[in-house]
Amino acid sequence: MLPDPALSWSAPLSPGAAPGASRPFVSFGEPEGYDGAARPRPLGRRRASQAAAAAVCLVLGLGLISGAVTGSWLVGDSGGEGARSTFSAAGSLWHSVPVDQLFPRTVQGRGAGPGGADRTWTRIAVAPDSGCKDAFDPLLRKALAPVGCARLLRATYTDATESHVTTVGLLFTTADAPGMTSLANRFRNERLDRRADLMPLPYAAKDTPAADFGARQRASWTVSVLTEAPVVVYAVSGWADGRTVDDPQPAEDAMESGAATPPAQAGLGHEAKGLADRVERDLRKNARSATERPS
Repeated sequence: MLPDPALSWSAPLSPGAAPGASRPFVSFGEPEGYDGAARPRPLGRRRASQAAAAAVCLVLGLGLISGAVTGSWLVGDSGGEGARSTFSAAGSLWHSVPVDQLFPRTVQGRGAGPGGADRTWTRIAVAPDSGCKDAFDPLLRKALAPVGCARLLRATYTDATESHVTTVGLLFTTADAPGMTSLANRFRNERLDRRADLMPLPYAAKDTPAADFGARQRASWTVSVLTEAPVVVYAVSGWADGRTVDDPQPAEDAMESGAATPPAQAGLGHEAKGLADRVERDLRKNARSATERPS
């Protein structure tokens, strides 16, 4: 704790106050030393320079300490008991945050459509939270196995015209930060997110526009392995009329200028990518909120 400025020797006087009115006023004589010829000489300059250097070191030291404390507050980890990092906080969101915060009833996609058009998605179904058994095709399940499965949350949305349907999922893993980084590197280096045999499965809910949204109706998809949270975010889109798709296309490819495949022409790459990005953004926001210190 810093000393009370009012008790400091260098504390400023109150306007109009005389020395000694509110604090001690002490004057010292200038000390003397001796030079090589044994003649007395004042030491004031040397002492002054040493004092100035000490003051600079003190200021720098206090700045470094306060900077470290501020940094700890920003990441929500002060080193005190019970403090949690953003990574660990994100891993517990599946049971500590309401479903409407992870999967909002309505998601606004400003500029998320082809050509920068706006999109609005409405949630039509939420799957019961579950494990990962039978939730992925065998190859994708194998690719995700190294990070484990703590919980899987899924919701399905439709666009404003109810002509497209998109399932977005949050796989909460059991991995630590190095494990998530390793998987993210593998997905990036081996381009696993572009392989059609590693597409996520949709969630089809009865009596909704997604009732016929099955494995053969998958048209475009995206998979994002986070490194600052133990979460894999994915989305898969298709047509609401149940039409089958012979040549599904990863969202990044379907969004490229000039892409002429049916999923690209219908904007289904934008549907998957746009919705996944906004759900991921909300996840990060909730993780930051979970680590904020109470005021």
